[in-house]
Amino acid sequence: MPNNSPAYESLFQQHNACVLIPTYNNAGTLADVLRSVLEYTTAVMVVNDGSTDNTAEILKDFPQIHVVQYAVNKGKGFALRTGIKEAAALGYDFAVVMDSDGQHYAKDLPAFLEKLDEVPGAFIVGARNLNQENVPQKSSFGNKFSNFWYWIETGIKLPDTQSGYRLYPVKKLAEKKYFTRKYEFEIEVMVRAAWSGIPVIAMPVSVYYPPADERVSHFRPFKDFTRISILNTFLVLIAFLYIKPRDFIRLLFNKEGWRKIFKAIFIHPEESNTRKAASVGFGVFMGIVPVWGFQLAIGIPLSILFRLNKALFLLAANISIFPITTFWFMASIVTGNWLLGNEGLILSWRDLSLARVKQEGLAFFLGGSVLAITLGIVSFLLTYVVLTVFRKSKIKSQKAEVEALREKLKV
Repeated sequence: MPNNSPAYESLFQQHNACVLIPTYNNAGTLADVLRSVLEYTTAVMVVNDGSTDNTAEILKDFPQIHVVQYAVNKGKGFALRTGIKEAAALGYDFAVVMDSDGQHYAKDLPAFLEKLDEVPGAFIVGARNLNQENVPQKSSFGNKFSNFWYWIETGIKLPDTQSGYRLYPVKKLAEKKYFTRKYEFEIEVMVRAAWSGIPVIAMPVSVYYPPADERVSHFRPFKDFTRISILNTFLVLIAFLYIKPRDFIRLLFNKEGWRKIFKAIFIHPEESNTRKAASVGFGVFMGIVPVWGFQLAIGIPLSILFRLNKALFLLAANISIFPITTFWFMASIVTGNWLLGNEGLILSWRDLSLARVKQEGLAFFLGGSVLAITLGIVSFLLTYVVLTVFRKSKIKSQKAEVEALREKLKV
């Protein structure tokens, strides 16, 4: 393939895109990576994240490349944040990010832009084949772990949330304020992109994993995994306390949202009324049961296990969105005290004691459990009755339409 192929250069210009490469002490592979990328486009930017090897000297051999560099290493996340802002400042709409260690193949660059034609404005993640030779076992496990939490936080299923080969819509991301600056930034930016309504999709890419004795990695398993775990905890709390309630309220005040609700309840004729009603009943149960903060983390896997309608489950689980959560919290304590024959709530600090706190705690868990079971059963029964009546009448009307059509055809 000739250097700087006009067809591929035109593709990058058409999408107003560049290639962004963050690098730190990868002098052994950087030059080859740059040469391979330049076969596709000259719109290339490198962020030298305080490398202490001869990276700076290597970059001098590529004057056509836009270089951003600083003396002190600040982490991959900081390098990406710097590159995203710089790309947007240079006028680009998109940046394809690839690593400088030789794992990513430049031949996949056009595929990102072609995928962008299918889903305009998307955040595209390159999905690697993690079943191939030399893939570290910890990478496969860590990826599954990350995929699960991304799904919990956004409701989006992706096959490879830890891939560094991505297309970023930089104009939409550059102005956001981010919390992280190490490897965990790649999770934060992807979650927040989804929360802001940017489509997040995946596409297959090739990847090269050298043998273990040749591999260079700056990932620190204990420190970085701890950082990622803390970030996921923080993101889950934001998702449950703000994002999901916000999205549910938007759904209720949107015509398209009501169509989605209608489809979730009444479409999918292959699902029985019992399964649909069970999905609603289980959602109400999980929304109220006193395991605050873990309702969806527990409920979603169980809804999959029991093959329930996940859309209906999530819809019903929103019965406890903030600030309605406060009502269910108080109702649980009142119900528990009534069942136990206790006095009312603690209304004064003077009445507060360890014994009384334990008493109220027991009342909360008992009352919340009883409310969850009772309202879950009631929701199941009401939904079953409504579905039975509605779907039966709908089937009758569909049959009548078919008969009328047959009569017209006879005529």
